[in-house]
Amino acid sequence: MQYMKPALRNGRYTLISSSLSNTLNPNPFIFFLTSPFHTLQTFRSQSPISCFSSSMAFSSAPDPSLEKQFGEFRTHLEQSGTLRDRIRTVVSEIESTTRLMYASILLVHHSRPTPELLEKAKSQIDVLKEKYKQLADILGGYPGQYYRYHGDWKSETQTVVSMLTFVHWLETGKLLEHKEAEEMLGLNGPEFNLDVEDYLVGVCFMSNELPRYVVNQVTAGDYDCPRNVLKFLTELHAAFRMLNLRNDLLRRKFDGMKYDLRKVEEVYYDVKIRGLTPNGESVADQGIKGQS
Repeated sequence: MQYMKPALRNGRYTLISSSLSNTLNPNPFIFFLTSPFHTLQTFRSQSPISCFSSSMAFSSAPDPSLEKQFGEFRTHLEQSGTLRDRIRTVVSEIESTTRLMYASILLVHHSRPTPELLEKAKSQIDVLKEKYKQLADILGGYPGQYYRYHGDWKSETQTVVSMLTFVHWLETGKLLEHKEAEEMLGLNGPEFNLDVEDYLVGVCFMSNELPRYVVNQVTAGDYDCPRNVLKFLTELHAAFRMLNLRNDLLRRKFDGMKYDLRKVEEVYYDVKIRGLTPNGESVADQGIKGQS
């Protein structure tokens, strides 16, 4: 094989043989070389992927049914957001009223419950009833949507029930029933009512107040209070055990009631061991006074 030197012709490199016979008999090593830039440009212009992408970008049209569907979604979400804002405004007012009511109830822990303290707390019940009526009116235009937005006022309602049951127990020594709580708050409508689970959680919250109340009352000299509270909590705990509770918030709150009952038992046993009587004197002191 003779030496072949490259020559530049019209922008292409060509291997030229010095022998005419090699030109007549093509050698497999004779080939054409194009510049890299020219090859890359040729590949890009003839790429089927590029042609496919361009045709998809300009030839495809939006699906009318898809636009209609998501347009309805947008309208639905905007209406739902507006409704939720109206609900949250009323719920915020319920929360403010609840704080005022709780501030009055806290005074019961520092002194004996008096009718004035209880009436001050009960004065907020009418305000709460009006707020729940506003919620009922708002949801009145959206039938069947109660449980969809129920979570927006669920926590506040549980707190309200806990305070109502506590005040009712201070006055009567009994538990406020579910129907009575519904009537007090005006939640006895066909579609807007007091959820049973919210009522039960509120009762569990109320039991959390009793151990503190018992300790403060014993400190103030009411040695018969632990016995009354222990009897009430024991019956309430036995009633809750009739329920088949799942592992949820209500179950956890019921488990907390066991510790409330144990704390009241400890106070009751301590008072009994010391021999303290309801009038503030021990049994030994009464015996000495009787002998004298």
